[in-house]
Amino acid sequence: MRTICVLGGTGFVGTQLAARLARHDDLRIRVLTRDPARATQLAVLPGVERVLANVHDLATLRREFEGCSAVINLVGILNETGFSGRGFEQAHAELTRKVVTAARERGVPQLLQMSSLGADAQAPSHYLRSKGRAEQHVRDAAPSLSGSIFRPSVIFGAQDSLTNRFAKLLRLTGGILPLARAGSRFAPIFVDDVVTALESVLQRGAAGSTSYDLCGPDVFTLRELVEFVGLTAGSGARVLPLPDAIARVQAFVMDFVPGRPFSTDNYRSLSIDSLCRDNGCARLGIEPTSLRAVAASWLGPGERNARRQRARAERGG
Repeated sequence: MRTICVLGGTGFVGTQLAARLARHDDLRIRVLTRDPARATQLAVLPGVERVLANVHDLATLRREFEGCSAVINLVGILNETGFSGRGFEQAHAELTRKVVTAARERGVPQLLQMSSLGADAQAPSHYLRSKGRAEQHVRDAAPSLSGSIFRPSVIFGAQDSLTNRFAKLLRLTGGILPLARAGSRFAPIFVDDVVTALESVLQRGAAGSTSYDLCGPDVFTLRELVEFVGLTAGSGARVLPLPDAIARVQAFVMDFVPGRPFSTDNYRSLSIDSLCRDNGCARLGIEPTSLRAVAASWLGPGERNARRQRARAERGG
């Protein structure tokens, strides 16, 4: 029985990965979380243990990594409190440094690290720079620690914050959406394909350090992506591309909106196309799923009505 320790296991990708790994009878999954009570979707999975833990505490990582055959770090944030980049640095680079240190000290042979396309210490945004520094910590750990870095484009799926957020915005605005960086390009990757990539590399075991760029088969501009979401969701979409000068003002104003639906750092990240230079899916034998083929299963008007009816039935009315 192998023990796999997962950080970020209660997030979008993490819950999907835990459910997939729970199918393996030879694996025990240890999910570190600040609030085990919130991770109720993991409670019913066989072989999955939720552990109350502060993942930013090195002593805690040393304790929880004891006896593990692999560590998977999925922790990531899209926005920070403040504007200095310190939040990104702590969540990405500093946490990864601690993970690497604890894994090496406890003799963990394999680390799987979630990163992002465009991650680089010289990138234009705090998000991408901190992800780039995190990647470097993983590379520097070789050869004592086998580190695999996964660099997806934007990830989509039924519970994503990408297509669902745009669908909600379009419903609220009657299909009209002013859009910054409308020409930015993406190759959206299905969450199931990302999970398959992680599962595949985990099952191969420690085999040296490498990285995998993960992209879906379709390339969209941001404008095309929003228009596709509007068409699929039934709201339609009239996109109003913003000149960069106005887009920067929009991002600045959004910096102070609760929840930061869009920020100056997001705006800077969008200055780089999120496209693969290396076909990591092909290297792993994965035929990626098209967003066009599956999006209606959660965005379509009929599916939304079915969800509303199920929710009313659960409330008893």
